[in-house]
Amino acid sequence: MLMHKVTTFLSEISIFFRENDSHKAMYTIMDVIKGLKMTELSLFGTKSKCNHVYTLLQVFHTLLMYPCFIIRNPFNFHSSSLSHVLHCQKDVFYRFMSNPQIDWRKLLYNLNIQLWNKIRVRTDHKEGTTCLIVDDTDYPKAGRRIENIGRVYSHVHNKCILGFKALFLAITDGTSQMILDFAILGEKGKKGNYGMSDRELQQRFTKERDKDSALQERLNEYYQKKTDLMISMIRRAIRKNIRFRYVLADSWFACKDIIRFIRSRHIKCDYLGMIKVGENGKTKYGFERKDFTAPALIKLLTQRKQKKYSRKLRCYYITVDVVFADTSVRLFFVRRSKNGAWNGLMTTNTKLEFFEAYKIYSQRWSLEVIFKEAKGMLGLGKCQANNFASQIASTSLVALQYNILSVVKRFTAYETMGKLFQDITKDSLELSVTDRIWGALQEIVIAIANLFGLLDEEIYDAIINRSEELGHICDIYKLKLAS
Repeated sequence: MLMHKVTTFLSEISIFFRENDSHKAMYTIMDVIKGLKMTELSLFGTKSKCNHVYTLLQVFHTLLMYPCFIIRNPFNFHSSSLSHVLHCQKDVFYRFMSNPQIDWRKLLYNLNIQLWNKIRVRTDHKEGTTCLIVDDTDYPKAGRRIENIGRVYSHVHNKCILGFKALFLAITDGTSQMILDFAILGEKGKKGNYGMSDRELQQRFTKERDKDSALQERLNEYYQKKTDLMISMIRRAIRKNIRFRYVLADSWFACKDIIRFIRSRHIKCDYLGMIKVGENGKTKYGFERKDFTAPALIKLLTQRKQKKYSRKLRCYYITVDVVFADTSVRLFFVRRSKNGAWNGLMTTNTKLEFFEAYKIYSQRWSLEVIFKEAKGMLGLGKCQANNFASQIASTSLVALQYNILSVVKRFTAYETMGKLFQDITKDSLELSVTDRIWGALQEIVIAIANLFGLLDEEIYDAIINRSEELGHICDIYKLKLAS
């Protein structure tokens, strides 16, 4: 169900929805569902009662098929062709999605681990650099009566909007991306009223719930800080035996608590993310027994002639090892031209070289591609139900739909089913999203940065989230890849 245009240049699942024909997506999801082990006890922690006309699994499977029949929500189900398969009314789905006892996080991990194992077993997964990616996105809403609704600051619109913030944890091995976990939260604002008037707060939907219900954990997360939620998500992924080499994040998460947490893990993993660099930068780093801000460090190291030039990336960079949060970290300062603005990267791996660090970090933008496509084709964040449980259910279903399609795309476009023909067919296989992002970095981003003096982060955002305006540039690069 196409909500808006989505560029095919940085695309993962658009092939399943070409020309509004969703049959390919339908058969794909159905085939994958058959290969997953699903029982009501393992997914929902309970069994359907004997007097139920439709089982929990039947309802769940039908909800997974919504995008394939261009169904935006349960209200549109009755008028769709899918209604001939399951003869029920919309209330069956609304009750299912608003059920506070369903642990959607447990359900999501149960199926995600099965999907991830299919990748690990059937491909050379271990040869790539597996990374966790953390980022948030806006959930704009129209209804002021939605449970816990408030106003959040949108960096896309540069103003406060009515809705939620959704924090996501994804995993990538450099070829495929999958959503592992998420949390829906709000922002208190300066007055602590979530940007709402007293009347608006009173009119919001409320409902008494059992404190032991699965939904209660989600309701508690609504009030937590993003950094605390990020730590909880990574800790949960490790407990689920998810192994990774780096955690990728933007400058918002470059704080002491995150660095200490990553370094204290018993598995070998490191942090790699952006840091804020500006004239008013206040964060201090220990260097030669003194504390320096990022601008002061750049000035000092430039005077010492430690600035280098990378021919591969066509940029100037400075590498320095400092102390941050009682931990040895490596900083990379980067700019495209002699008079351009500086970018900053920080990693807890002090052996990582600049080129490799920049290439690995570029994978973070694959999560932005997920946001773009999931919102445009699967309706991520479009749920307008008043019940907060329905908001959680809707996001979980979209995550599963995307993950299923992403795994299928891997085996149909990026890799052969067997290793025997890997060398023969590798030249004819499609480039993955992360490969295309890296290619765009070296071609489009470098060109625009040199022309206009913009930061790489700003250009990436424009290419992915404002792709309609830059579509002709992307098409040129796509033709170059084909040739």
